[in-house]
Amino acid sequence: MPEIDIQLASGLAAFEAKEFSRAIQLLSPLADQGNAEAQHRLAIIYQNGLGFVKNDLYAYKWMRAAAEQGHPIAQHGLGFMCLHGECVNKNEAEAVKWFRLAAEQGLVGSQMILANMYETGQGVEKDPEEAQKWKKRAEGEQI
Repeated sequence: MPEIDIQLASGLAAFEAKEFSRAIQLLSPLADQGNAEAQHRLAIIYQNGLGFVKNDLYAYKWMRAAAEQGHPIAQHGLGFMCLHGECVNKNEAEAVKWFRLAAEQGLVGSQMILANMYETGQGVEKDPEEAQKWKKRAEGEQI
């Protein structure tokens, strides 16, 4: 098993054990090297102030880095940040972009939020057909 895999597994184990300072120590070098899972976990730690003072800048930085690499849960998380103005300025159109990317990868929560946004016209032009399409995908129906 490559050393990076062991370090990631150890970092994730520390995260799950709520040993956040150890998790940061193990995950930070991997995040700097571009590991999306490490970036996502660091974002959660900083976003919620787990074991440390909450740091919106780092939370956003790492969530965006993971999202840009196609990490669906990070894309959902970034969409949530943009939608609610958490760790970043509120931007509903940007939220739609990230929820769509996660939804296209099959994340049901993102599909439901996207359906709702199209239904209400939040961040996008109101589009009942598009809303229905995402709602059906979330419910597992073929379109």
